[in-house]
Amino acid sequence: MLSMLKIKLLLLLFSLSSLISKGQENHLKKFEALVGKVWYAEGNWANGSKFKQEITFQFSLDSTIVLVNSNGYTDINQTKYGLRNHGIRQYDKTSKKIKFWEFDIFGELTTGSVEILKDDIFYTYKYGNAIVTDAWIKIDDKTYKFIVGSRSDGKWTQKYLETKFRDSEK
Repeated sequence: MLSMLKIKLLLLLFSLSSLISKGQENHLKKFEALVGKVWYAEGNWANGSKFKQEITFQFSLDSTIVLVNSNGYTDINQTKYGLRNHGIRQYDKTSKKIKFWEFDIFGELTTGSVEILKDDIFYTYKYGNAIVTDAWIKIDDKTYKFIVGSRSDGKWTQKYLETKFRDSEK
């Protein structure tokens, strides 16, 4: 028979391990609404060039990261369309922030942080000399408003692109 002390220790260890695993999952939980769907958007950048993307999200490494694959224009003339980016989102325990890395077909790497406010997801990163934000603002389960621009004090000061990502149900 187990002594009461051993039983209490086992219960404590079980509770702690349960709390730890739940804490790791919660940081990326809002991405669940995007996983398992194909998100499609078209629009025009403020300079008139076309925007067209198809994005998929999936959890990996026991849901500790989100992998993102994006199809888009793969040449400057916007005549070729295909796999353009591979992305990773991960909760960083040291900074206590969600960070992202986006690798593109042009050999570039974009890094930044992710902020989740209710059901909306904001990516902030440095692009050239500017600080830019990409926002996925939830409209419903199948639609997100997508904005790329500059923000200050939670308000858009400039928008470079505004369109919608829709679940294309592929």
